[in-house]
Amino acid sequence: MFDAAIRPLIDPALNRMGHALAGRGVSANGVTLAGLALGLTSAALIALGMTGAALMLLLASRLADGLDGAVARASRKTDFGGYLDITCDFLFYGAVPLGFVLLDPAQNGAAGAFLLTSFYVNGASFLGYAILAEKHRMQTSARGAKSLYFTGGLLEGFETIAFFALLCLWPAAFPVAAWIFGSLCFVTALSRILLARQVFGPDKTDTSGGS
Repeated sequence: MFDAAIRPLIDPALNRMGHALAGRGVSANGVTLAGLALGLTSAALIALGMTGAALMLLLASRLADGLDGAVARASRKTDFGGYLDITCDFLFYGAVPLGFVLLDPAQNGAAGAFLLTSFYVNGASFLGYAILAEKHRMQTSARGAKSLYFTGGLLEGFETIAFFALLCLWPAAFPVAAWIFGSLCFVTALSRILLARQVFGPDKTDTSGGS
Protein backbone atom coordinates (compact mmCIF):
# COMPACT_ATOMS: atom_id res chain seq x y z
CA MET A 1 0.00 0.00 0.00
CA PHE A 2 2.85 2.40 0.83
CA ASP A 3 5.49 1.11 -1.60
CA ALA A 4 4.71 3.60 -4.38
CA ALA A 5 4.87 6.53 -1.94
CA ILE A 6 8.12 5.36 -0.36
CA ARG A 7 10.05 4.68 -3.57
CA PRO A 8 10.73 8.37 -4.42
CA LEU A 9 12.06 8.89 -0.89
CA ILE A 10 14.49 5.96 -0.80
CA ASP A 11 15.50 5.56 -4.45
CA PRO A 12 17.99 8.49 -4.58
CA ALA A 13 20.03 7.10 -1.67
CA LEU A 14 19.79 3.53 -2.99
CA ASN A 15 20.89 4.66 -6.45
CA ARG A 16 23.95 6.43 -5.02
CA MET A 17 24.92 3.36 -3.02
CA GLY A 18 24.23 1.09 -5.99
CA HIS A 19 26.40 3.22 -8.27
CA ALA A 20 29.25 3.06 -5.75
CA LEU A 21 28.96 -0.73 -5.43
CA ALA A 22 28.81 -1.20 -9.20
CA GLY A 23 31.92 0.95 -9.52
CA ARG A 24 33.71 -1.47 -7.21
CA GLY A 25 32.76 -4.40 -9.40
CA VAL A 26 29.97 -5.74 -7.18
CA SER A 27 27.32 -7.56 -9.22
CA ALA A 28 23.58 -7.15 -8.74
CA ASN A 29 23.12 -10.93 -8.51
CA GLY A 30 25.80 -11.07 -5.83
CA VAL A 31 23.90 -8.49 -3.78
CA THR A 32 20.68 -10.48 -4.28
CA LEU A 33 22.28 -13.67 -3.00
CA ALA A 34 23.91 -11.85 -0.09
CA GLY A 35 20.50 -10.49 0.86
CA LEU A 36 19.02 -13.96 0.70
CA ALA A 37 21.79 -15.33 2.93
CA LEU A 38 21.11 -12.60 5.49
CA GLY A 39 17.38 -13.30 5.34
CA LEU A 40 17.75 -17.04 5.80
CA THR A 41 20.16 -16.51 8.68
CA SER A 42 17.59 -14.20 10.24
CA ALA A 43 14.95 -16.93 9.93
CA ALA A 44 17.31 -19.42 11.56
CA LEU A 45 17.93 -17.04 14.47
CA ILE A 46 14.18 -16.65 14.91
CA ALA A 47 13.82 -20.41 15.17
CA LEU A 48 16.51 -20.34 17.87
CA GLY A 49 14.71 -17.63 19.82
CA MET A 50 17.29 -14.93 19.02
CA THR A 51 14.72 -12.53 17.61
CA GLY A 52 16.62 -9.33 18.43
CA ALA A 53 19.64 -10.36 16.38
CA ALA A 54 17.27 -11.74 13.74
CA LEU A 55 15.68 -8.31 13.34
CA MET A 56 19.03 -6.69 12.54
CA LEU A 57 19.81 -9.26 9.86
CA LEU A 58 16.27 -9.04 8.51
CA LEU A 59 16.60 -5.29 7.97
CA ALA A 60 20.04 -5.74 6.41
CA SER A 61 18.56 -8.33 4.09
CA ARG A 62 15.88 -5.92 2.89
CA LEU A 63 18.49 -3.21 2.37
CA ALA A 64 20.30 -5.61 0.07
CA ASP A 65 17.01 -6.33 -1.66
CA GLY A 66 16.73 -2.65 -2.50
CA LEU A 67 20.36 -2.31 -3.45
CA ASP A 68 20.47 -5.13 -6.01
CA GLY A 69 18.16 -3.23 -8.34
CA ALA A 70 20.19 -0.05 -7.87
CA VAL A 71 23.40 -1.92 -8.73
CA ALA A 72 21.71 -3.39 -11.79
CA ARG A 73 20.59 0.03 -12.98
CA ALA A 74 24.13 1.36 -12.51
CA SER A 75 25.65 -1.53 -14.46
CA ARG A 76 23.43 -3.79 -16.57
CA LYS A 77 19.92 -5.06 -15.95
CA THR A 78 19.13 -8.60 -17.03
CA ASP A 79 15.96 -10.67 -17.13
CA PHE A 80 17.71 -13.37 -15.13
CA GLY A 81 18.58 -10.86 -12.45
CA GLY A 82 14.91 -9.95 -12.07
CA TYR A 83 13.98 -13.64 -12.00
CA LEU A 84 16.60 -14.40 -9.35
CA ASP A 85 15.48 -11.43 -7.26
CA ILE A 86 11.80 -12.40 -7.12
CA THR A 87 12.64 -16.05 -6.44
CA CYS A 88 14.91 -15.10 -3.52
CA ASP A 89 12.24 -12.73 -2.22
CA PHE A 90 9.65 -15.49 -2.13
CA LEU A 91 12.05 -17.81 -0.32
CA PHE A 92 12.75 -15.13 2.27
CA TYR A 93 9.06 -14.38 2.78
CA GLY A 94 8.40 -18.06 3.42
CA ALA A 95 11.43 -18.64 5.64
CA VAL A 96 10.58 -16.02 8.26
CA PRO A 97 7.13 -17.47 9.16
CA LEU A 98 8.73 -20.92 9.15
CA GLY A 99 11.23 -19.65 11.69
CA PHE A 100 8.42 -18.65 14.04
CA VAL A 101 6.69 -22.01 13.55
CA LEU A 102 9.91 -23.83 14.46
CA LEU A 103 10.35 -21.55 17.46
CA ASP A 104 7.10 -22.84 18.98
CA PRO A 105 5.30 -25.43 16.80
CA ALA A 106 2.48 -26.00 19.28
CA GLN A 107 1.56 -22.34 19.59
CA ASN A 108 2.50 -21.07 16.12
CA GLY A 109 1.89 -24.07 13.85
CA ALA A 110 -1.71 -23.48 12.73
CA ALA A 111 -1.33 -19.71 12.41
CA GLY A 112 1.94 -20.17 10.53
CA ALA A 113 0.34 -22.61 8.08
CA PHE A 114 -2.50 -20.14 7.47
CA LEU A 115 -0.03 -17.29 6.94
CA LEU A 116 2.08 -19.29 4.48
CA THR A 117 -1.04 -20.32 2.57
CA SER A 118 -2.05 -16.67 2.27
CA PHE A 119 1.45 -15.80 1.02
CA TYR A 120 1.19 -18.61 -1.53
CA VAL A 121 -2.14 -17.35 -2.90
CA ASN A 122 -1.07 -13.72 -2.81
CA GLY A 123 2.15 -14.56 -4.61
CA ALA A 124 0.27 -16.51 -7.28
CA SER A 125 -2.08 -13.57 -7.89
CA PHE A 126 0.91 -11.23 -8.14
CA LEU A 127 2.92 -13.36 -10.55
CA GLY A 128 -0.12 -14.25 -12.65
CA TYR A 129 -0.95 -10.59 -13.06
CA ALA A 130 2.67 -9.84 -13.99
CA ILE A 131 2.56 -12.50 -16.74
CA LEU A 132 -0.62 -11.05 -18.21
CA ALA A 133 0.73 -7.52 -17.94
CA GLU A 134 3.81 -8.58 -19.90
CA LYS A 135 1.58 -10.24 -22.52
CA HIS A 136 -0.33 -6.98 -22.92
CA ARG A 137 2.90 -4.92 -22.91
CA MET A 138 1.90 -2.98 -19.82
CA GLN A 139 4.55 -1.00 -17.96
CA THR A 140 4.78 0.86 -14.67
CA SER A 141 7.56 2.42 -12.60
CA ALA A 142 5.42 3.42 -9.61
CA ARG A 143 7.29 0.94 -7.40
CA GLY A 144 10.67 1.51 -9.02
CA ALA A 145 12.16 0.13 -12.21
CA LYS A 146 11.40 -3.59 -12.08
CA SER A 147 11.87 -6.57 -14.37
CA LEU A 148 8.29 -7.62 -13.57
CA TYR A 149 5.08 -5.63 -13.58
CA PHE A 150 4.31 -4.80 -9.93
CA THR A 151 0.66 -4.33 -9.02
CA GLY A 152 -0.36 -2.49 -5.89
CA GLY A 153 -2.41 -3.89 -3.06
CA LEU A 154 -3.44 -3.52 0.54
CA LEU A 155 -0.28 -5.34 1.63
CA GLU A 156 3.01 -4.92 -0.22
CA GLY A 157 6.69 -5.13 0.62
CA PHE A 158 6.79 -2.33 3.18
CA GLU A 159 3.85 -3.69 5.14
CA THR A 160 5.28 -7.21 5.15
CA ILE A 161 8.68 -6.10 6.42
CA ALA A 162 7.02 -3.97 9.10
CA PHE A 163 4.97 -7.02 10.09
CA PHE A 164 8.09 -9.21 10.33
CA ALA A 165 9.85 -6.54 12.39
CA LEU A 166 6.90 -6.36 14.78
CA LEU A 167 7.00 -10.13 15.21
CA CYS A 168 10.72 -10.02 16.01
CA LEU A 169 10.04 -7.40 18.68
CA TRP A 170 6.99 -9.24 20.02
CA PRO A 171 7.29 -12.97 19.21
CA ALA A 172 4.42 -13.95 21.53
CA ALA A 173 2.03 -12.04 19.27
CA PHE A 174 2.72 -14.32 16.31
CA PRO A 175 -0.48 -16.45 16.41
CA VAL A 176 -2.92 -13.53 16.53
CA ALA A 177 -0.83 -11.35 14.20
CA ALA A 178 -0.44 -14.16 11.65
CA TRP A 179 -4.20 -14.79 11.49
CA ILE A 180 -4.86 -11.09 10.98
CA PHE A 181 -2.08 -10.48 8.46
CA GLY A 182 -2.90 -13.68 6.57
CA SER A 183 -6.53 -12.59 6.27
CA LEU A 184 -5.42 -9.25 4.85
CA CYS A 185 -3.18 -11.11 2.38
CA PHE A 186 -6.24 -12.97 1.14
CA VAL A 187 -8.03 -9.63 0.76
CA THR A 188 -5.08 -8.32 -1.25
CA ALA A 189 -5.12 -11.38 -3.50
CA LEU A 190 -8.87 -11.08 -4.03
CA SER A 191 -8.58 -7.40 -4.94
CA ARG A 192 -5.86 -8.27 -7.45
CA ILE A 193 -8.02 -11.02 -8.96
CA LEU A 194 -10.92 -8.57 -9.32
CA LEU A 195 -8.57 -6.05 -10.92
CA ALA A 196 -7.34 -8.72 -13.34
CA ARG A 197 -10.96 -9.52 -14.22
CA GLN A 198 -11.53 -5.86 -14.98
CA VAL A 199 -8.33 -5.38 -17.00
CA PHE A 200 -7.99 -8.76 -18.73
CA GLY A 201 -11.61 -10.04 -18.76
CA PRO A 202 -13.38 -11.50 -21.79
CA ASP A 203 -14.75 -8.11 -22.83
CA LYS A 204 -11.19 -6.75 -23.18
CA THR A 205 -9.28 -6.91 -26.44
CA ASP A 206 -6.03 -8.86 -26.47
CA THR A 207 -3.46 -6.36 -27.76
CA SER A 208 -0.53 -8.75 -27.53
CA GLY A 209 -0.89 -10.18 -31.00
CA GLY A 210 -0.82 -13.70 -29.59
CA SER A 211 -3.49 -16.40 -29.61
